[in-house]
Amino acid sequence: MFEPAPAKVNLCLHVLGRRGDGYHLLDSLAVFGPAKDVLRLEGPGALSLRLEGKFAPGLITESDNLVLRAAHALAGAAGMAAPWGGLVLEKNLPVASGIGGGSADAAAALRLLNRAWGLEFPPERLRAIALPLGADIPVCVESRPARMGGVGEVMTAAPALPPVALLLVNPGEALATPAVFRARQGGFSGPAPLPPAWADATAMAANLARCGNDLQAAAISLCPAIATVLAAIGAQPGCLLARMSGSGATCFGLFATTAEAEAAASAMPANWWSHAGPLYEPPA
Repeated sequence: MFEPAPAKVNLCLHVLGRRGDGYHLLDSLAVFGPAKDVLRLEGPGALSLRLEGKFAPGLITESDNLVLRAAHALAGAAGMAAPWGGLVLEKNLPVASGIGGGSADAAAALRLLNRAWGLEFPPERLRAIALPLGADIPVCVESRPARMGGVGEVMTAAPALPPVALLLVNPGEALATPAVFRARQGGFSGPAPLPPAWADATAMAANLARCGNDLQAAAISLCPAIATVLAAIGAQPGCLLARMSGSGATCFGLFATTAEAEAAASAMPANWWSHAGPLYEPPA
């Protein structure tokens, strides 16, 4: 049994305020990109997790991986005293890179084990189980475009999206989200002015250009390579918008066609991680 864990990409991210507990209130349009981790279930036995793939070394030192935390949370909700499953995570997404890899992995664990264990919990039940583990995980449960509010846990409908493609690029530097928020300067923004729909990719990019990522400047102050990545993406033929995702350091380019995005990916330096393609389409 396999379950994809696609990258979550913040096309815009506005910081609206700060709660009394220190968490920031956000408004973000999240979509799911062409790159993904893959979680698979290899067999019975005690619940366990093995890591493989290019970016597995970045997680090996973790004693409490989000995949196992999600599995135990699901087992607790189902009243399972002895959850089972030999899980293997193929880690293809850079770690601490602003594209929700850990959250996507946890959501994939909920979906996969929900099937394997015969629970048949609906998505809303899985989202409720996911929320205490992290505010980004609920939106990853269905991996569909959504507008995220609150600290990330409030989801409303995204604008209707035209056909577009994304180029994702990371310079190979990890960024801790709390550090980026601490480095942020200035006041707060209003909600992103998003319409109900966009006619085409050009209109979508023009509207998103009037929005922003309020963490981008802070992230660049900690990781100047982000500015270099953004310039490289923006210089590619057909690029309609170049912006950082989440708290970085992964950046994206928005293109009208997959061919343009893939051509841009081939132009990126070999020592950068890059991946291009259409938006992720979850199974019906």
